[in-house]
Amino acid sequence: MSLKFSIVTPTLNHGGFIRDTIESVLNQDYDNFEHIIIDGGSTDNTLDILNEYKHLKWISEKDTGPANAINKGFRMATGDLFAWLNSDDYYEKNVFSPISQYFEKDLNIKFLYGNLTFIVGGPEEFSFEKTRRPSKDYFVHQNADYLRQPCTFFRKELFMKVNGLDEDIKIVFDYDLFIKMLKITEPHYIDQKIAYQRLYDTTLTKRNLTKQAFEIFKVSRKNGARIFDPIMYRSVIKKILFPYKF
Repeated sequence: MSLKFSIVTPTLNHGGFIRDTIESVLNQDYDNFEHIIIDGGSTDNTLDILNEYKHLKWISEKDTGPANAINKGFRMATGDLFAWLNSDDYYEKNVFSPISQYFEKDLNIKFLYGNLTFIVGGPEEFSFEKTRRPSKDYFVHQNADYLRQPCTFFRKELFMKVNGLDEDIKIVFDYDLFIKMLKITEPHYIDQKIAYQRLYDTTLTKRNLTKQAFEIFKVSRKNGARIFDPIMYRSVIKKILFPYKF
């Protein structure tokens, strides 16, 4: 039997985007998946949209932040392969089949990632990024953006082994998670477009650039970086001053 994907989407008042997210999962060339949506108590049209899709598993209740919502979703998950897709992002067409084949052919692959495309303005304004091959040391000491969350997939047992997301981290919980995973396994890179991420002024990251910077320093320091490592320091300051520069 083919491997089952569990896709978790945390959301709050993203009724303007979430249909694209749902459709991008639903329209894959792959049938063995579940899409779990954890809504934080939306007051816009999000719940109306969720009710239109009978295949979804979803709950709507207050949470303590995205990491808490994502952990809730993965506790509900029954799949073999885990990923989370934010409610303003969406997948490239027909990526589940090749991804599942990599995991099926090589049991040593615990963690897989590909390339991300940013939507930087209107729906046709794209900036393609080929994800670089990461090393744990570079990720910790130099550049927290070495891996891009929307284009990553990992086995359930790896997520459980690292105890999921740290819910005390409010912005860079993906950075912390990937460092924990990189301590255990070498991720597998595929040179393929996987997902699209919207960039706009009211994203969680853009609204919290200073907090993001402090969390990056905290996580990198926890994993052995020097206080205000000059290379990482320059990288973070650049993110604050020029968040949409690639």
